[in-house]
Amino acid sequence: MTSIPTSDGIWKSFVDTFPYPIIVIGKDHDIHYVNEQASMVFGIDESESRRERVQHYFPKSPWLWDTSQREEEGTLMFEKRRWKGVRCSIPSGMSWIFFPCDEDISTLLSEESTKGGWELEEVIGSLYDDILITDRNGNILKLSGHFEQLYGKYSEELIGKNVRDLERKGVFRPSITKKVLETKTKQTGMQTTEKGRRVQVTAIPAFDGEGRFARVICFSRDITEPMRLKEHLTLMEQEMERFRSELGNLRQEALDSTEFVAKHPAMKQTLETARRVAQVDVHVLLQGESGVGKTALARYIHQQSPRSKGPLIEVNCGAIPEPLFESELFGYEAGAFTGAKKKGKLGFAELAHKGTLFLDEVGEIPKSLQVKVLKLIQEKQFYRIGGTRPIQSDFRLIAATNRDLARQVQAGDFRDDLFFRLNVVPITVPPLRERLEDLLVLIDSLLEKYCRKHQLQKWLDAPVKKRLMEYSWPGNVRELENWIERLVVVSPYSLIRVEDLPTQMQRTAVPDVSWEAIQGKTLPEIVAQVEKDLLVKARKAGKSTTEIAKRFGISQSTVVRKLQRYTE
Repeated sequence: MTSIPTSDGIWKSFVDTFPYPIIVIGKDHDIHYVNEQASMVFGIDESESRRERVQHYFPKSPWLWDTSQREEEGTLMFEKRRWKGVRCSIPSGMSWIFFPCDEDISTLLSEESTKGGWELEEVIGSLYDDILITDRNGNILKLSGHFEQLYGKYSEELIGKNVRDLERKGVFRPSITKKVLETKTKQTGMQTTEKGRRVQVTAIPAFDGEGRFARVICFSRDITEPMRLKEHLTLMEQEMERFRSELGNLRQEALDSTEFVAKHPAMKQTLETARRVAQVDVHVLLQGESGVGKTALARYIHQQSPRSKGPLIEVNCGAIPEPLFESELFGYEAGAFTGAKKKGKLGFAELAHKGTLFLDEVGEIPKSLQVKVLKLIQEKQFYRIGGTRPIQSDFRLIAATNRDLARQVQAGDFRDDLFFRLNVVPITVPPLRERLEDLLVLIDSLLEKYCRKHQLQKWLDAPVKKRLMEYSWPGNVRELENWIERLVVVSPYSLIRVEDLPTQMQRTAVPDVSWEAIQGKTLPEIVAQVEKDLLVKARKAGKSTTEIAKRFGISQSTVVRKLQRYTE
């Protein structure tokens, strides 16, 4: 049995702040005192319990109240939980029992820790890293715990020392005990030790039986590593926030890029359709010539969708060799084939979980693999190569192509069921030559962009703009970007002239007609010759009669009739 060398008021202060239930029992087996934890755990009302014997609350635990048995510890069941108690003594001669453990605290409940009785200091030491008790002047009377590890001092060195002196010497700073000496109230705070440890300290005032301030009891716990982890996590969160901010800026730049200049009604309608479709989780098929901005539009749809916080996985189906297509899309297990990575590999479909899977150049998918892609799209489930477990992936599908998939279906080169599955919401991006309203704005904005990028000052001569406006731009916005950047970098003068243009752009859209060439011809004949040259040239460039009609602002039937006449 362990005695606690302190006064009645001080042990009550200790009991009140102890984090586990404590019951104080008199020699007549009546309850003298219970702390707040005991009231909550065992349902004992402190004011009423003083008139009750302990048998009233624990009739099946005679080791608690039968002092003739001289039991030092015991166990009891209370509301389906097992508790262990240890018996100690206090100066007034009363015996008291506390129950600091249950089955959930394995280290305190081990049989080894209870053999031969529990020492009070051992129990407290298992709950706190160190305990320090001072007198009313701040002189250390007693301490226990890991002072050497925390403060770099042996316990024997500190007995009798004053906490104010130790604070001045930097053994710990600030002194929480000093605050209690000044305020006579409970104080909690953070402390830094001479060894650089971070300690959480709770100090409470203790009063004697006559209510006079007598002691300070200080409980400390080393939280250096948790604090370092918290600080590390805070830094990581700050870095993540910075990355999110930068990514948001990049996304905004993408949305504000020149590819989305929309002055022409057709382009305005395309963007409006994309914005509305983005809010609905349906498959989208983006159609249009190479370079019109289908990839940028797919990114726009993803960023405007509810899946914007998820990944956008872009797969260029035309850039993956057929033998590798399946392993790239579905992934593979370890050792699935010769040359496979030892840990296996995640496929694009799995990486797109909770985000968007963008299949660019979808018309290039090999015919032999189209049925597997169809199954993936329909069921959102697949098997890795060499795997036996089905994998689910929740993704939104966007596909893009510059091919006429309907014509490929008719030719037998593309599965009709896959085409119908992809073609839920088709969006066509018009070519640049059909939206001349956008072209001039694009030229100016791209010129500014690349001058800023290369830190140069360049201007376009008026004839240069005219040539650029007259060019057909078969490569669309991508080709325009490339040529503007080339002109900015290569042109030797600040003013970019016609001579700086590539040969094919130096020619005007309308052929130059010399005076000699029109001698003996009437105006209708001259106009007919120019018309013939333009129509035949467009036809030889592979343009359809519909495209030619749109380009020159005439009906398709007129184009067909004139071409028949000029090519006979």
